[in-house]
Amino acid sequence: MQNLAFNILAGLFAFIPALVANPGAVITGGKGRMDFGRNFIDGRRIFGDGKSISGYFGGILIGFISGIIILPILSIAGLFQFQVSFETMIIASVSLAWGSLTGDLVGSFIKRRKNMKSGEKGNLLDMWPFVIFAFLFLFLFSRSFFLSLYGNFIDIVIILVITPLLHRGVNILAYKMHRKDVPW
Repeated sequence: MQNLAFNILAGLFAFIPALVANPGAVITGGKGRMDFGRNFIDGRRIFGDGKSISGYFGGILIGFISGIIILPILSIAGLFQFQVSFETMIIASVSLAWGSLTGDLVGSFIKRRKNMKSGEKGNLLDMWPFVIFAFLFLFLFSRSFFLSLYGNFIDIVIILVITPLLHRGVNILAYKMHRKDVPW
């Protein structure tokens, strides 16, 4: 039971690069629209005004930095039950942050197709695509790390369950800090 608790804790902390990439995008965003202001074939914006080039790359950078800080700490603290090289930590950090923001873009793309405006509440479309894509990118680019940490799938389920609560809390905080126009 203790090993399971350590695995869950390690899985949650190791997911931090994906979780901080989105608020990092809000903090660094605003310069250069990701879709260059263009519309898709349905006549609606591809992503909308809420997605910027500076936010996308700034969020990835912030997620990456958080990963290269937290993952070595987890390793030194003995929370990983496997050996992790610094190179793997770099790849995992980038994969989680990049996947997270790519998933966020996919969610925005789907919301635009459903005729939802930027900032409109999308419930799970605002939360789960970034988690799913973070895991997908981690699986694609650092498969052994993914399987060693999330192979039992318990951590994935826990992260999917707590993400709506974390997402809501972070968005309320960003709203109160006047970094977001809406608290979701």
